[in-house]
Amino acid sequence: MENLGFGDLKTYPSMEEWPIGRLFGLASRLSGPVVWRIIERHGISPTGFFLLRLLIVEDGLRPGEVAKRLLVTPATVTSVVDTLERNGHVRRERSYRDRRGVMLRITDSGRRLLAEKSEPIGQDLARLYDVVDEGDEAAVRRFLLNLIKQFETHPHDKEAEGDSA
Repeated sequence: MENLGFGDLKTYPSMEEWPIGRLFGLASRLSGPVVWRIIERHGISPTGFFLLRLLIVEDGLRPGEVAKRLLVTPATVTSVVDTLERNGHVRRERSYRDRRGVMLRITDSGRRLLAEKSEPIGQDLARLYDVVDEGDEAAVRRFLLNLIKQFETHPHDKEAEGDSA
């Protein structure tokens, strides 16, 4: 196999020998669909679940802000909010500051739904991530926090990215 600028892909025949970045990339790609399926088994859409969790902490967000925080499109938020609103779990409310703006509010029904679903979903997700030995937890946590910091501070401008195709 050819060198694609980040080493010969034949160099690491076994996954156990892969560089950390490659392992992390694969784990990241695999985690999303698995987490989504776990949440869906509990009878709620993953985006709906995370949207309600977001509104529990910070009620009255604009749909665009929700989309940004959940890393989904505004159209996805609109569709999910339509369903949650139809089921009585959220309501749209005009902003008192800007009558054109819409704020999303969680209802008592949404709070009850989240209270009912959070513990079993949390238990299932905890089992999924219960692969880190207690003695390794501090090192894994440090690694992930440092990696997140690297991603957050990585330059986003074209000049810093160099030549890209």
